[in-house]
Amino acid sequence: MSITLMDGGMGREIARRLDGAGHGLWSAKALVEAPQIVLDIHQEYIAAGAAMILTNTYATVPHYLAKEGLADEYLSYTRLAGELARQAVQESTGVPDNVQVAGALPPLNESYRADLVPPAAEAEPVYRAMVETLLPYVDLYICETMSSAEEAFVAAQQAVLSGEGKPVFVAWTLNEQPGAGLRSGESLTEAFERVAALDLSGFMLNCTSPEAIEAGLPELLALTDKPIGCYANRLDKVPEGWTLDNTLSAGQRTDLTTDYFVAMSQRFVAAGGSMVGGCCGIGPDDIAALKHALDAGAAPHNA
Repeated sequence: MSITLMDGGMGREIARRLDGAGHGLWSAKALVEAPQIVLDIHQEYIAAGAAMILTNTYATVPHYLAKEGLADEYLSYTRLAGELARQAVQESTGVPDNVQVAGALPPLNESYRADLVPPAAEAEPVYRAMVETLLPYVDLYICETMSSAEEAFVAAQQAVLSGEGKPVFVAWTLNEQPGAGLRSGESLTEAFERVAALDLSGFMLNCTSPEAIEAGLPELLALTDKPIGCYANRLDKVPEGWTLDNTLSAGQRTDLTTDYFVAMSQRFVAAGGSMVGGCCGIGPDDIAALKHALDAGAAPHNA
Protein backbone atom coordinates (compact mmCIF):
# COMPACT_ATOMS: atom_id res chain seq x y z
CA MET A 1 0.00 0.00 0.00
CA SER A 2 1.32 3.41 -0.98
CA ILE A 3 1.58 5.86 1.93
CA THR A 4 1.17 9.61 1.48
CA LEU A 5 3.11 11.68 3.99
CA MET A 6 1.30 14.90 4.91
CA ASP A 7 2.79 17.99 6.48
CA GLY A 8 2.47 19.07 10.11
CA GLY A 9 0.92 22.02 11.91
CA MET A 10 1.17 25.57 10.64
CA GLY A 11 -0.21 27.73 13.47
CA ARG A 12 2.32 26.77 16.15
CA GLU A 13 5.19 27.12 13.69
CA ILE A 14 4.01 30.62 12.81
CA ALA A 15 3.60 31.53 16.49
CA ARG A 16 7.22 30.50 17.11
CA ARG A 17 8.42 32.95 14.46
CA LEU A 18 5.97 35.87 14.62
CA ASP A 19 5.15 37.77 17.81
CA GLY A 20 1.45 37.88 18.60
CA ALA A 21 0.49 35.03 16.28
CA GLY A 22 -0.58 32.82 19.18
CA HIS A 23 -3.89 34.64 19.55
CA GLY A 24 -6.15 37.03 17.69
CA LEU A 25 -5.72 36.39 13.97
CA TRP A 26 -3.75 33.24 14.81
CA SER A 27 -2.15 31.74 11.70
CA ALA A 28 -3.70 34.40 9.44
CA LYS A 29 -1.48 37.00 11.11
CA ALA A 30 1.44 35.80 9.00
CA LEU A 31 -0.57 36.30 5.81
CA VAL A 32 -1.32 39.87 6.85
CA GLU A 33 2.13 40.80 8.16
CA ALA A 34 4.77 38.32 7.00
CA PRO A 35 3.68 35.96 4.21
CA GLN A 36 7.29 34.86 3.65
CA ILE A 37 7.00 32.92 6.92
CA VAL A 38 4.17 30.86 5.48
CA LEU A 39 6.17 30.14 2.33
CA ASP A 40 9.22 29.15 4.41
CA ILE A 41 7.22 26.73 6.57
CA HIS A 42 5.62 25.08 3.54
CA GLN A 43 9.06 24.61 2.02
CA GLU A 44 10.44 23.19 5.26
CA TYR A 45 7.73 20.55 5.27
CA ILE A 46 8.39 19.70 1.65
CA ALA A 47 12.11 19.41 2.40
CA ALA A 48 11.24 17.14 5.32
CA GLY A 49 9.53 14.78 2.89
CA ALA A 50 5.88 15.81 2.91
CA ALA A 51 4.09 14.83 -0.29
CA MET A 52 1.00 16.84 0.65
CA ILE A 53 0.86 20.32 2.17
CA LEU A 54 -2.26 22.10 3.40
CA THR A 55 -3.00 25.72 2.63
CA ASN A 56 -2.72 28.16 5.53
CA THR A 57 -6.45 28.87 5.42
CA TYR A 58 -7.43 27.65 8.87
CA ALA A 59 -7.92 31.22 10.08
CA THR A 60 -8.77 33.00 6.83
CA VAL A 61 -12.44 32.95 7.75
CA PRO A 62 -14.55 35.99 8.62
CA HIS A 63 -14.78 35.01 12.30
CA TYR A 64 -11.03 35.34 12.90
CA LEU A 65 -10.30 38.18 10.49
CA ALA A 66 -13.07 40.25 12.03
CA LYS A 67 -10.87 40.65 15.12
CA GLU A 68 -8.80 43.13 13.10
CA GLY A 69 -11.62 44.50 10.97
CA LEU A 70 -10.63 42.32 8.01
CA ALA A 71 -13.68 40.08 7.68
CA ASP A 72 -14.56 41.44 4.23
CA GLU A 73 -11.09 40.54 2.99
CA TYR A 74 -11.29 36.82 3.81
CA LEU A 75 -11.16 35.76 0.17
CA SER A 76 -8.08 37.90 -0.49
CA TYR A 77 -6.21 36.13 2.30
CA THR A 78 -7.59 32.76 1.25
CA ARG A 79 -6.26 33.41 -2.24
CA LEU A 80 -2.86 34.47 -0.88
CA ALA A 81 -2.67 31.25 1.14
CA GLY A 82 -3.38 29.23 -1.98
CA GLU A 83 -0.77 31.15 -3.97
CA LEU A 84 1.90 30.62 -1.30
CA ALA A 85 1.28 26.87 -1.09
CA ARG A 86 1.50 26.49 -4.85
CA GLN A 87 4.60 28.70 -4.96
CA ALA A 88 6.24 26.56 -2.29
CA VAL A 89 5.77 23.45 -4.42
CA GLN A 90 6.95 25.14 -7.61
CA GLU A 91 10.07 26.62 -6.01
CA SER A 92 11.18 23.60 -3.99
CA THR A 93 14.14 21.83 -5.52
CA GLY A 94 15.44 18.32 -5.10
CA VAL A 95 12.01 16.95 -4.17
CA PRO A 96 9.46 14.89 -6.10
CA ASP A 97 7.41 16.91 -8.58
CA ASN A 98 4.17 15.34 -7.39
CA VAL A 99 3.77 17.18 -4.07
CA GLN A 100 0.08 17.92 -3.72
CA VAL A 101 -1.57 21.04 -2.35
CA ALA A 102 -4.69 20.46 -0.26
CA GLY A 103 -7.11 23.31 0.25
CA ALA A 104 -7.96 23.37 3.96
CA LEU A 105 -11.60 24.17 4.73
CA PRO A 106 -11.80 24.80 8.49
CA PRO A 107 -14.49 25.35 11.12
CA LEU A 108 -16.03 28.78 10.54
CA ASN A 109 -16.24 29.68 14.21
CA GLU A 110 -14.13 27.89 16.82
CA SER A 111 -12.24 24.60 16.77
CA TYR A 112 -13.73 21.66 18.68
CA ARG A 113 -16.94 23.56 19.42
CA ALA A 114 -19.85 21.70 17.87
CA ASP A 115 -22.13 23.99 19.87
CA LEU A 116 -20.85 27.02 17.95
CA VAL A 117 -21.13 25.65 14.42
CA PRO A 118 -23.06 28.21 12.33
CA PRO A 119 -26.28 27.20 10.57
CA ALA A 120 -26.01 25.87 7.02
CA ALA A 121 -27.54 28.98 5.48
CA GLU A 122 -24.73 31.04 6.97
CA ALA A 123 -21.90 28.57 6.34
CA GLU A 124 -22.66 27.48 2.78
CA PRO A 125 -21.80 30.75 0.98
CA VAL A 126 -18.54 31.12 2.93
CA TYR A 127 -17.40 27.59 2.15
CA ARG A 128 -18.48 27.91 -1.48
CA ALA A 129 -16.51 31.12 -1.91
CA MET A 130 -13.40 29.61 -0.28
CA VAL A 131 -13.59 26.54 -2.50
CA GLU A 132 -13.87 28.66 -5.64
CA THR A 133 -11.05 30.96 -4.54
CA LEU A 134 -8.67 28.07 -3.86
CA LEU A 135 -9.56 26.20 -7.05
CA PRO A 136 -6.64 27.42 -9.22
CA TYR A 137 -4.05 26.49 -6.60
CA VAL A 138 -5.07 23.16 -5.06
CA ASP A 139 -5.18 19.54 -6.11
CA LEU A 140 -7.78 18.49 -3.54
CA TYR A 141 -9.78 19.75 -0.58
CA ILE A 142 -9.76 18.64 3.06
CA CYS A 143 -12.64 19.71 5.30
CA GLU A 144 -10.58 19.50 8.46
CA THR A 145 -11.15 19.49 12.19
CA MET A 146 -14.88 18.93 11.72
CA SER A 147 -16.43 18.49 15.17
CA SER A 148 -19.91 17.36 14.14
CA ALA A 149 -21.62 15.41 11.38
CA GLU A 150 -23.47 18.47 10.10
CA GLU A 151 -20.40 20.71 10.07
CA ALA A 152 -18.58 18.17 7.91
CA PHE A 153 -21.56 17.71 5.60
CA VAL A 154 -22.00 21.42 4.88
CA ALA A 155 -18.30 21.98 4.16
CA ALA A 156 -17.90 18.84 2.06
CA GLN A 157 -21.08 19.45 0.09
CA GLN A 158 -19.84 22.88 -0.99
CA ALA A 159 -16.44 21.44 -1.95
CA VAL A 160 -18.13 18.77 -4.05
CA LEU A 161 -20.51 21.24 -5.70
CA SER A 162 -17.95 23.95 -6.44
CA GLY A 163 -14.64 22.07 -6.62
CA GLU A 164 -14.98 21.06 -10.27
CA GLY A 165 -14.40 17.40 -9.60
CA LYS A 166 -11.26 17.72 -7.49
CA PRO A 167 -11.03 15.13 -4.69
CA VAL A 168 -12.72 16.03 -1.41
CA PHE A 169 -11.80 14.55 1.96
CA VAL A 170 -13.42 14.99 5.36
CA ALA A 171 -11.29 15.02 8.52
CA TRP A 172 -13.14 14.71 11.83
CA THR A 173 -11.73 15.74 15.20
CA LEU A 174 -12.48 13.29 17.99
CA ASN A 175 -13.34 13.45 21.66
CA GLU A 176 -10.15 13.26 23.69
CA GLN A 177 -11.53 10.19 25.47
CA PRO A 178 -10.54 7.32 23.17
CA GLY A 179 -13.55 5.63 21.65
CA ALA A 180 -16.04 8.39 22.52
CA GLY A 181 -16.68 9.49 18.94
CA LEU A 182 -16.69 13.07 17.69
CA ARG A 183 -16.47 16.09 19.94
CA SER A 184 -20.20 16.57 19.28
CA GLY A 185 -20.91 13.24 20.95
CA GLU A 186 -21.92 11.62 17.66
CA SER A 187 -20.33 8.35 16.64
CA LEU A 188 -18.04 8.06 13.65
CA THR A 189 -20.66 5.85 12.05
CA GLU A 190 -23.28 8.60 12.37
CA ALA A 191 -20.86 11.16 10.96
CA PHE A 192 -19.94 8.89 8.06
CA GLU A 193 -23.56 8.19 7.22
CA ARG A 194 -24.28 11.93 7.04
CA VAL A 195 -21.74 12.44 4.23
CA ALA A 196 -22.04 9.04 2.55
CA ALA A 197 -24.21 10.31 -0.30
CA LEU A 198 -21.55 12.87 -1.31
CA ASP A 199 -19.24 10.14 -2.66
CA LEU A 200 -16.13 11.63 -1.09
CA SER A 201 -12.59 10.58 -2.01
CA GLY A 202 -11.53 9.58 1.51
CA PHE A 203 -11.86 10.17 5.22
CA MET A 204 -9.49 11.33 7.95
CA LEU A 205 -9.13 11.74 11.68
CA ASN A 206 -7.22 14.82 12.79
CA CYS A 207 -6.44 17.40 15.45
CA THR A 208 -6.85 15.16 18.44
CA SER A 209 -4.62 12.86 20.45
CA PRO A 210 -3.00 9.89 18.71
CA GLU A 211 -4.64 7.62 21.28
CA ALA A 212 -8.11 8.84 20.30
CA ILE A 213 -7.28 8.39 16.62
CA GLU A 214 -6.03 4.85 17.21
CA ALA A 215 -9.25 4.02 19.04
CA GLY A 216 -11.45 5.46 16.29
CA LEU A 217 -9.55 4.02 13.35
CA PRO A 218 -11.10 0.50 13.40
CA GLU A 219 -14.63 1.92 13.30
CA LEU A 220 -13.78 4.14 10.33
CA LEU A 221 -11.95 1.37 8.46
CA ALA A 222 -15.01 -0.87 8.83
CA LEU A 223 -17.19 1.73 7.12
CA THR A 224 -15.27 2.26 3.87
CA ASP A 225 -12.59 0.94 1.56
CA LYS A 226 -11.60 4.46 0.50
CA PRO A 227 -8.30 6.03 1.64
CA ILE A 228 -8.01 6.84 5.33
CA GLY A 229 -5.80 9.58 6.77
CA CYS A 230 -4.59 10.24 10.31
CA TYR A 231 -2.88 13.39 11.54
CA ALA A 232 -2.75 13.82 15.29
CA ASN A 233 -1.86 16.91 17.32
CA ARG A 234 0.44 17.49 20.27
CA LEU A 235 -2.08 19.40 22.38
CA ASP A 236 -2.84 18.53 25.96
CA LYS A 237 -6.45 17.86 26.94
CA VAL A 238 -8.64 20.72 25.71
CA PRO A 239 -10.76 22.21 28.52
CA GLU A 240 -14.53 22.38 28.06
CA GLY A 241 -15.49 25.78 26.68
CA TRP A 242 -12.03 26.45 25.25
CA THR A 243 -11.51 28.90 22.38
CA LEU A 244 -8.32 30.22 20.86
CA ASP A 245 -8.69 33.56 22.60
CA ASN A 246 -10.25 32.89 25.98
CA THR A 247 -8.39 32.38 29.26
CA LEU A 248 -8.59 28.58 29.18
CA SER A 249 -5.37 26.88 28.15
CA ALA A 250 -4.77 23.62 26.32
CA GLY A 251 -0.98 23.59 26.35
CA GLN A 252 1.18 20.93 24.74
CA ARG A 253 2.01 17.42 25.84
CA THR A 254 5.57 16.87 26.97
CA ASP A 255 5.23 13.10 26.72
CA LEU A 256 4.39 13.19 23.01
CA THR A 257 7.97 13.07 21.80
CA THR A 258 9.03 12.72 18.19
CA ASP A 259 9.65 9.02 18.77
CA TYR A 260 6.16 8.59 20.19
CA PHE A 261 4.61 10.50 17.28
CA VAL A 262 6.48 8.33 14.78
CA ALA A 263 5.56 5.11 16.56
CA MET A 264 1.87 6.02 16.69
CA SER A 265 1.87 7.07 13.04
CA GLN A 266 3.42 3.73 12.12
CA ARG A 267 0.63 2.02 14.01
CA PHE A 268 -1.94 4.01 12.03
CA VAL A 269 -0.33 2.74 8.84
CA ALA A 270 -0.19 -0.84 10.12
CA ALA A 271 -3.91 -0.64 10.92
CA GLY A 272 -4.78 0.49 7.41
CA GLY A 273 -4.20 4.23 7.18
CA SER A 274 -2.71 5.39 3.88
CA MET A 275 -2.13 9.08 4.70
CA VAL A 276 -0.26 10.22 7.81
CA GLY A 277 1.07 13.51 9.08
CA GLY A 278 0.66 15.91 11.96
CA CYS A 279 -1.53 18.72 13.21
CA CYS A 280 -1.11 21.36 15.94
CA GLY A 281 2.33 21.23 17.55
CA ILE A 282 3.79 18.71 15.11
CA GLY A 283 6.64 20.36 13.23
CA PRO A 284 9.04 19.77 10.32
CA ASP A 285 11.48 17.78 12.46
CA ASP A 286 8.68 15.36 13.42
CA ILE A 287 7.67 14.94 9.78
CA ALA A 288 11.29 14.36 8.76
CA ALA A 289 11.61 11.63 11.40
CA LEU A 290 8.39 9.99 10.21
CA LYS A 291 9.62 10.14 6.61
CA HIS A 292 12.83 8.41 7.64
CA ALA A 293 10.93 5.66 9.45
CA LEU A 294 8.52 5.09 6.55
CA ASP A 295 11.37 4.95 4.04
CA ALA A 296 13.25 2.51 6.23
CA GLY A 297 10.21 0.29 6.47
CA ALA A 298 10.62 0.16 10.22
CA ALA A 299 8.10 -2.11 11.86
CA PRO A 300 5.62 -0.41 14.19
CA HIS A 301 6.46 -0.86 17.82
CA ASN A 302 4.69 -0.28 21.08
CA ALA A 303 4.45 3.46 21.66
